[in-house]
Amino acid sequence: MRGKHIIVAVSAGIAAYKAIEVVSRLRKKGAEVKVVMTENATHIASPLTFGEISGHPVAIDMFEQVHQWDVEHIALATWADAYVVVPATANVIGKIYAGIADDMLTTTIMATTAPKYLCPAMNTEMYNNPITQRNLEGLQALGYHIMEPAEGWLACGVTGVGRLPEPEAIVEWLESQMCKSNELEGTTVLVTAGGTQENIDPVRYIGNRSSGK
Repeated sequence: MRGKHIIVAVSAGIAAYKAIEVVSRLRKKGAEVKVVMTENATHIASPLTFGEISGHPVAIDMFEQVHQWDVEHIALATWADAYVVVPATANVIGKIYAGIADDMLTTTIMATTAPKYLCPAMNTEMYNNPITQRNLEGLQALGYHIMEPAEGWLACGVTGVGRLPEPEAIVEWLESQMCKSNELEGTTVLVTAGGTQENIDPVRYIGNRSSGK
């Protein structure tokens, strides 16, 4: 992940606080991270905290005071090597699939050509709703990468699917998706194995007989 440019986009799910640790873990792996938040997400997690952890100003308002003379949502879109929405609420998933671009998050994700990763998190019935499932399937068909939500105790007081996975699991999933290589695609590989020895102590070992096939 070292040197990767990653946008972490935070929508207004109750699990938005977990995105803080996602940003921190990505930074520890050497990635450069910028954060985009919806206006409603700022009522759940502090932009100040995300700014301190990421080392960059947090993008929220499409019409805030200009600090650099570029179009910010386009600048962010072209800067990104990967775009991650965590948590991805049913609302933002539906807006992305419908092509609605009415805030900084939905505008930048529409403008970027970087790989896109969604981490859905919501109430169980909202997640299982046929509309949500249609939207997720449609986005997946368009090339979006979707992380399955976890099962467990939800903020709404029920137990079921829809829980945002732990930050460590999210970062591991991102790393596995982003660092895939097709370098050996089309190559025929022959794996051979002979006898093996596993030491018990400096004198003894456990071994096995092998034909070498």
